[in-house]
Amino acid sequence: MITADEFIAAAKARGHDFYTGVPCSFLTPLINGVLSSKALTYVGAASEGEAVAIAAGAWLAGRKTVVMCQNSGLGNAVNPLTSLNAPFRIPTLFVTTWRGQPGQPDEPQHEVMGRITQDLLALIEVPQAPFPAAAEALGPSLDQAAARMDETGLPYAFVMKKGDVRDEDLQAAPPSLPRPGRRADWPEAGPRPTRAAVLERFLALTDDRTAVVATTGKAGRELFTLADRPQHIYQVGSMGGASGMALGVALNTPALVVVLDGDGAALMKLGTFATIGAQAPGNLIHILLDNGVHDSTGGQATVSASVDFAAVALACGYQFAASCASLDGFEAAFRAASEAPRPALIHVRIAPGSMDKLGRPTVAPADVARRFKDFLAGLRPAATGAGSAS
Repeated sequence: MITADEFIAAAKARGHDFYTGVPCSFLTPLINGVLSSKALTYVGAASEGEAVAIAAGAWLAGRKTVVMCQNSGLGNAVNPLTSLNAPFRIPTLFVTTWRGQPGQPDEPQHEVMGRITQDLLALIEVPQAPFPAAAEALGPSLDQAAARMDETGLPYAFVMKKGDVRDEDLQAAPPSLPRPGRRADWPEAGPRPTRAAVLERFLALTDDRTAVVATTGKAGRELFTLADRPQHIYQVGSMGGASGMALGVALNTPALVVVLDGDGAALMKLGTFATIGAQAPGNLIHILLDNGVHDSTGGQATVSASVDFAAVALACGYQFAASCASLDGFEAAFRAASEAPRPALIHVRIAPGSMDKLGRPTVAPADVARRFKDFLAGLRPAATGAGSAS
């Protein structure tokens, strides 16, 4: 058994200072220790997959990250671990607990995952080791993890048993509630614009110092076709993870960060709205391109027609939200969001369909990630490093 402070200090000595995750009783002392430290950042996520995406964004912005979760939520993290971290070669230290360990009494819902935790990590090609539960094992174990992550550019997992870390009381103050946000709408006027037309208008309105995270599917493909720039990152998987990645970026850079989201993706990870509202990054604009369908898979309808995303954003703590359904309405909403308190959301209802000659990114995901990382590093103040713009 070790103390949380021993693990935190050893990890901090190796650069790990950004933590995110979803609690587990086994993780209580470690999470409480991180929350109690003013030298560390902890972002409580709404889901394990969201935590992986947040950590990916933080890594792109120059932080060394740790994701923590219960093994019952490991399945929730499989998608981004395999379709975000793997293709983009984004490492994170991944700490999962071992509920349902064979031979140890536990709740029935942990029985299956308890048997397969290590096998599942091996199946998705995440190297692993037992959590270092002795003080003398901390340094060598963390060094081994670092060496493997440096070699592969991929996550590395520690599997934590009950009692590996001594209990720790929580010393952090309770979070404060965000103040109510403001709404402004630009009603529908004529036919809805295409996604490409909105992206063209967006490109005309933005500058070369704005970081842009594009969701998976045709949004990223159209953005790449219209203009490929080092400040763009195009998600090719991890549906729903773009907003979490953008949050991780925004909390760690002075740059304006814009996430180009879709209705299907946003609905898949709607909990990220609440995390963004609670973290309150003052440099994040969330643009939701809503065509009402899953465009990349044949045009099947989503349920977005009955969803007021602007109202959802405000209910979750966003400081500004708008809805629109025309190019001029989008421009007005974007200009308003650029001047309003943030985070801000712009819900744009658009027409289904995509460009006739739609390309795909020709730059490999790992190369896209590293040029985006270099772009963010170039914006970082030389003396103070990156910081939250909240």
